Amino acid sequence: MTIRRITAVLPLMIALAACAQQVKSAVAPAAPGFLLGVWHGFIFPVAWVLSLFMDDVAIYAVPNNGGWYDFGYFLGIVVFGVGARKTHTVTRTRIIRERR
Repeated sequence: MTIRRITAVLPLMIALAACAQQVKSAVAPAAPGFLLGVWHGFIFPVAWVLSLFMDDVAIYAVPNNGGWYDFGYFLGIVVFGVGARKTHTVTRTRIIRERR
């Protein structure tokens, strides 16, 4: 796409996405909230692998109570789950010098 098309379509897509709302009457009072969102985010890798082989396992709870569940899910993945791994270390084994 050209820059003109992107600048024309992007604001329309953002405006359309801003209209999306969760209907309060469609959410049960016992729907998963923040704490279950954190838990589901934390167990995401295991749930994802299981969801590939089992139809009754999902990686995201539907219906949930909306923004607080999403925030908990995000925290579960990034802070406590997959994103919290600090095992990537870079070591330098040799120095390459340029010839002059």
